[in-house]
Amino acid sequence: MGLTSHKLLALLALLAVGTVLGTLWVWPRLAVRSWPAMFLRLGTVLVTQLALLATLGLAVNDYFVFYSSWSDLFGHERGTAVIQGAGPGAPPGVQVLGTAEVTGAASASRDRAQVGRLDRVRLPGTTTGLSTDGYVYLPPQYFQPGNEARRFPAVLVLTGFPGDAANLVGKLRYPAHELDLLRTGAMKPTVLVLMRPSPSMPRDSECEDVPGGPQAQTYFATDVPADLRASYRVLDGGNALGVIGDSTGGYCAVKLGMTHPQTFAAAVSLSGYFKAAEDVTTGDLFAGSAQRRQLADLNWRLAHLPVPALSVLLADSKEDGGTYADSSAFAAAARPPLVVAQATVDSGGHNFTTWNRLLPPSLSWLSAHLGDPA
Repeated sequence: MGLTSHKLLALLALLAVGTVLGTLWVWPRLAVRSWPAMFLRLGTVLVTQLALLATLGLAVNDYFVFYSSWSDLFGHERGTAVIQGAGPGAPPGVQVLGTAEVTGAASASRDRAQVGRLDRVRLPGTTTGLSTDGYVYLPPQYFQPGNEARRFPAVLVLTGFPGDAANLVGKLRYPAHELDLLRTGAMKPTVLVLMRPSPSMPRDSECEDVPGGPQAQTYFATDVPADLRASYRVLDGGNALGVIGDSTGGYCAVKLGMTHPQTFAAAVSLSGYFKAAEDVTTGDLFAGSAQRRQLADLNWRLAHLPVPALSVLLADSKEDGGTYADSSAFAAAARPPLVVAQATVDSGGHNFTTWNRLLPPSLSWLSAHLGDPA
C-alpha cells in the first residue's frame, strides 16, 4: 500500500486501537513481581506507543503531504521537472562573517575560480532597521581573470518558515546546483543571496510591511538589493535581480515580484501558496485592515489591480496537496504583461527531496530571465 493510502491509515489506526485494548486485557496477567513480567509490561507499552505515533505521523503526512510515497520518504524519488509556458522574455553594505564550504559540489577543489566562494553574511537594513544572517554565493566566474570589472545578475533565495538559511546550502544545495548548471551551460553565472523569509524571527512576517511592526517587504525589496550592490559586483537595472523560494519563501517570491516588479524581473515559487498565513507565529499582520489583507492575497491582486510586467514560474509536485491546483488556477488567470509558466514533477511531497528535483530547471529558467553580464 502507498504511503498516502487511506487503507494504510485505517489499518494503522485499527492496529493502534488493538494494541491499546490488548495492553488493557493482558496487563492484569503481567502484574507479578518477576523480571520476565517486567520486560513484557515494558514491551506492551513500547508497542502501544509506536503504533500510536505511527498512526499520528501518517495522519499528519496524509493532511499536509510532506511525503507522497515510500521512495519520497526515504529520498529515492527520481525524475526531472517539465516547464510549460512562455520562454525568456550609513552606506549599505553586507557584513561578511566568514566563509563556508560549497556543500555538494562535484569538485573537491577549493580554488575560487573553479567552485566560487560562499560567504556567511549579515545583511543590515539601513531603511528598516532589520537585520538577517544568511549566505552569499559568488560563482567561479566572479574570480576568474579578466572578470575583475564584470557585474553579475543576482537571485534572492528564501527558505520556508521557520527554516534556517543553512538548509539552502546543505539540503537544497543551491550553490552546488548552480555549479552543475554552469558546467553544462544551462545557467548564466549568478550571485545567490540565501536567507530566511522573515527578518523578524521568531515572528513570521510573511514578507509584509506590518503596521507598527517589522517592515519585511521593504527590507527585502530595498535594503537587501542595496546591501548587495554596495558590497558585491551585482548588476543594476530592470533585469538584474530575481527571487526564488520554497513554501513560505515561494509565497514571498511571487509577492515581492508582483509588488516590486521594478526591482525583481522574475520570480519562482517552489510549492508556495498565494495568501498570507495568519496564525500564532504571524500575529496580526494587517492591524485589522481588510484592505491590507486583500493586498497580501496574490489572487485578489491578480483580479483587481493592474497586472505587473513580471515573469513567474510556479514549480510544484502534482501530488503536493492543494499547491499544484492553486498554481494551475493562478497560471490560468494570468494575463499580459504578467507571464506565468509552470514546472511540475508527477510525484513528491512538500519537502526538500521534491524541491531538489525542481531546482535545476527552475534556476535555469530564472537565469534566462535575468540580465546577461557583459
